[in-house]
Amino acid sequence: MSSYYKWKKRSISKKALKKNKLKQKIKTLYFEFKQRYGSPRITAELQALGYRISRVTVAKYMKELGLKSKLSKKFKVTTNSKHNYLIAENVLDRDFKATRISQKWVSDITYIQTKDGFLYLTTIIDLYDRKLIGWSLSNTMSADDTSLAAFRMAIKNRPIEKGLIFHSDQGVQYATKKFTNILASYGVIRSMSRKGNCWDNAVAESFFKSLKTELIYRNKLIFKKQMESEIFQYIEIWYNRKRRHSSLNYKTIEEFNNQNKIYKNVA
Repeated sequence: MSSYYKWKKRSISKKALKKNKLKQKIKTLYFEFKQRYGSPRITAELQALGYRISRVTVAKYMKELGLKSKLSKKFKVTTNSKHNYLIAENVLDRDFKATRISQKWVSDITYIQTKDGFLYLTTIIDLYDRKLIGWSLSNTMSADDTSLAAFRMAIKNRPIEKGLIFHSDQGVQYATKKFTNILASYGVIRSMSRKGNCWDNAVAESFFKSLKTELIYRNKLIFKKQMESEIFQYIEIWYNRKRRHSSLNYKTIEEFNNQNKIYKNVA
């Protein structure tokens, strides 16, 4: 065999070996992150590890391997907007960008089915870094157990800055006097979505979509105690620490905040 063909054969073998190693790494990451990542986040993870690879190539290899991120399903709205409390204007007006922490917070409530009944998850997200700074998992839909409990956690984790906008839907948990009085005592500006318009609170809705896609729908029905543990792990260990967020240019929240060096003593 001529030296040219020997060289060509060796070259093809090296390329094939490199491709196989890369595909194996992609497969490892895919299952390491519990099948939650599609090609954009797998690409970001590889690049963070020092690989020089494009999203197109990753998508191609994932297709060859038969790897897909979990698909989403629709879920029902849980908040009740049929009440006589005062509704706030839509001050946020779908402006989901924030230039500093505690400038804009968004909140929402969803239900989670378990073997022994429903749990209700209330979340509060800071739009600056998309961190879930307050949350509550409860057996009831009362304001004490939902909006108030989540808000108490949020103000422990982050200081309230002057002019903070707090946005939610028109649910009674956010409109009741007890909750609105607490917001007023901190000088918080209330904002509410238009009735039945989920796009006015798209970031909060997006979190629930991710949660239900990446955790709830992919598991069999479990009991409340186990679900409480799963939700804690998802929020505090996965979402707030490890997950790469498309809104942060596929950085983790910690990487984003370290890059911007915006705070040291804020959770």
